[in-house]
Amino acid sequence: MTEDENIAGAADETAAGPTHSGFVALIGATNAGKSTLVNRLVGAKVSIVSHKVQTTRAIVRGIAIHDNAQIVFMDTPGIFKPRRRLDRAMVTSAWGGAKDADLIALLIDSERGIRGDAETILEGLKEVHQPKILLLNKIDQVKREDLLALAAKANETVAFDRTFMISATTGSGCDDLMDYFAKTLPEGPWYYPEDQISDLPMRQLAAEITREKLFLRLHQELPYASHVETEKWEEKKDGSVRIEQVIYVERDSQKKIALGKNGEAIKAISTASRKELSEILEQSVHLFLFVKVRENWGDDPERFREMGLDFPKG
Repeated sequence: MTEDENIAGAADETAAGPTHSGFVALIGATNAGKSTLVNRLVGAKVSIVSHKVQTTRAIVRGIAIHDNAQIVFMDTPGIFKPRRRLDRAMVTSAWGGAKDADLIALLIDSERGIRGDAETILEGLKEVHQPKILLLNKIDQVKREDLLALAAKANETVAFDRTFMISATTGSGCDDLMDYFAKTLPEGPWYYPEDQISDLPMRQLAAEITREKLFLRLHQELPYASHVETEKWEEKKDGSVRIEQVIYVERDSQKKIALGKNGEAIKAISTASRKELSEILEQSVHLFLFVKVRENWGDDPERFREMGLDFPKG
């Protein structure tokens, strides 16, 4: 294969046979482990992970090569009962991603089982006609007989093509899962260059990295209603990059939490984010964080566009 063919996305045929490509929508309840699994299958960090629920707000595409297949994973927001405008936009985005995919993979936290949001998602999948598979996650935490009972219960509700028992954390069962994707996705040319692992613009990925560090540092204290945007990205002559980001919160009390006593919290967040961004970009990063209060930013259409979400009316 020539270099030009690689850049274009690969030829339809290789020495080992035809290429396959397609989109796999990974859906599930909040904190089921979707982002951890996408990062595991891609082999690199493309989606942020934290203990805070609803960390993923818009669809993130992670791109993996396995055998002759290019698999585009769509890490969707967790599906839950929406209470606010932002919640509705996230749930709409998740179901929209599922309906646009070649294959849907439902991830269920085996420890939590099928109840609440997971049960609602199963019911919703009855109306979705794409091929569907079931992924039972965290199998190392649950007895085998309980896993089998869980799989049987889910398959009584939805006719899944296959059921896989995996651990997104340890990687158990993931090789078999990747083999299945590679063989099942349609034949055709690859959608992305061979070395691309995500379609997320670097400015947006940088904002997501900082948001992850924000949540990890202030998981208990900071409310869910915070948002990060990259406002300036300047490549310097010495090969470094200057990045300026704004953390938006809704109240002055939240700003004080984000800054921390004597600025300790914001310094720690900046240090952690800068370190990871330097590793990803493979260049020196000068990161400057600012915290601004914007009341009811969750009702601002511009903030939704920045997150890659449609603004729900009403």
